[in-house]
Amino acid sequence: MKKYDYLIVGAGLFGSVFAHEAKKRGKNCLVIDKREHIGGNIYCQETEGINVHKYGAHIFHTDNREVWEYVNSFVEFNRFTNSPVANYRGELYNLPFNMNTFYRLWGVKTPAEAKARIEEQRGEYAHIETPANMEEQALKLCGKDIYEKLIKGYTEKQWGRSAKELPSFIIKRIPFRFIYDNNYFNDLYQGIPKGGYNRLIEGLLEGIEVRLETDYFSNREEFDSCAEKILFTGCIDEFFNYQCGELEYRSLKFEHKHLDIEDYQGNAVVNYTEREIPYTRVIEHKHFEFGTQPTTVITYEYPDNYEKGKEPYYPVNDERNTEIVNRYRELAKQYPNVIFGGRLGLYTYADMDDTVAAALDLCKKELM
Repeated sequence: MKKYDYLIVGAGLFGSVFAHEAKKRGKNCLVIDKREHIGGNIYCQETEGINVHKYGAHIFHTDNREVWEYVNSFVEFNRFTNSPVANYRGELYNLPFNMNTFYRLWGVKTPAEAKARIEEQRGEYAHIETPANMEEQALKLCGKDIYEKLIKGYTEKQWGRSAKELPSFIIKRIPFRFIYDNNYFNDLYQGIPKGGYNRLIEGLLEGIEVRLETDYFSNREEFDSCAEKILFTGCIDEFFNYQCGELEYRSLKFEHKHLDIEDYQGNAVVNYTEREIPYTRVIEHKHFEFGTQPTTVITYEYPDNYEKGKEPYYPVNDERNTEIVNRYRELAKQYPNVIFGGRLGLYTYADMDDTVAAALDLCKKELM
């Protein structure tokens, strides 16, 4: 009999939810993570009383009441509402695209005026029957003004390529709100844990053995032999030693600055939508928790090309990578004692509520 029922590789949100639920059912778990902290990408670093989202802004939002009540059972969430602002060459626009945005663009005051202006701009590209790239798709959906000021540069920075080189399916639709509403999300529930996300992860992992700065691949044979089953939340291609090919990711870089001023930008998130500015957004962390500290911390977020040694953030869902990941998924069927989970193990983009829901669904199947 092995020492542990489950070895969980990765102390992020997915692995932590599974570990908590497994422990509740009497299972003995070991959680390992190569980083020096728990929490994965939702980890917060405390600076002068401010919880800094070290790996970029994370706002919890969901329509799933079960998931909302689940996370609130570990820590109370505040009422933060994500209302980002876009900065284009010094001009400020409210996001998502709503009547405040349209008024700033064109001076229109009613939904009818806004709809007419959008249709007028879209009409200039009605001749495009089948968009050949992302730029043509966006112009057909929203017209020139919104595309050039609020979409083009930001998207090109995110992907590191010209919009004319990006496939059209990157933008399937562009939602417009013909009301004065700057709430970015449509979900019923939204907020930030009071005291930061570390309190959520600490609650989930309470009473569970955790080893940090521990790389699964540095001692794989020993780790494989210590548990009956493995939940692996790292990169699926790395698990299989890249035998079906390397998957592509987009990465990010973060530059944190502690400023001796009370308030830098008056909002948690400001997007910079012109291509010439290298970062995509500036995050001011105190605003996530309505902070009143005398100083502030801001973060410049830069898109980055992924290579080994960098953090993988977003999967690149094109034909090549879909083919490769499907080969790995077939290969995974030959490993009945290994479960793949989380955004890297499943090679998928997932919001936090989807991650929690997926982990709870796995628990229902696996821990019956």
